[in-house]
Amino acid sequence: MAYEFENIRMSQEIFYYLLENHELREDDDRVLYKSYSENEEIQNLVKSQGEVAGSNIERYGNTIYLIPREENNYLGFSKAQLKAVLCKSNATDKDYYLSQFVILTLLVEFYDGQGSTSKTRDYIRVGELQNRISERLKEGVARLEESDDKVEEDGIAFTNILEAYESLKSDERGSRAKTTKEGLLHNILNFLQKQGLIDYVEQDEMIKTTKKLDNFMDWNLLNKNNYHRILKVLGEESNE
Repeated sequence: MAYEFENIRMSQEIFYYLLENHELREDDDRVLYKSYSENEEIQNLVKSQGEVAGSNIERYGNTIYLIPREENNYLGFSKAQLKAVLCKSNATDKDYYLSQFVILTLLVEFYDGQGSTSKTRDYIRVGELQNRISERLKEGVARLEESDDKVEEDGIAFTNILEAYESLKSDERGSRAKTTKEGLLHNILNFLQKQGLIDYVEQDEMIKTTKKLDNFMDWNLLNKNNYHRILKVLGEESNE
């Protein structure tokens, strides 16, 4: 199929914009946004460039996003990079999986995957999130101990993750050190805020989600299959 030169040129401009900004909002550049939204040929060209770059191009509401795929360590983050950013020095895999469990718990506290929008609350306090993390880990270990086969459910090593969490100190003064529970949460929340996914109001110890994360959860992550898988991992839904 032959494409017109002007459409090829426009698709390149749009893709380069996405590489620089990771998202294209209608209010930020109406010409590029309209070209993508109203011209199927341009849209296909941009998506094709995304495929080559190991990414998906998706439009949610009035925003177009560049979403790196899981294995894309160039536009996204590798496991080693995330471990260095989120975890304490000399972190083990247990520490890394603990950081991912914290993020998963945060998502489940905000979204339920049902209704016209999956969001169920406007904010959560840091202290409440910390308590929920501890509760869910202990519940996971308890289910494992009651299980006949003693196999970690859904591949989640609750015992190891709980050990990593309890090895961290607790500092009610609000320590920012990654060797404390408070510091672990602080670093993860700051990381998510830098990615434009949450608003972390430190002085009020309050966490809110951004429109970007709301869109992503509504349109991509929380389809029925993914939602039930998350619930099973956290023990909210029994295996059937």
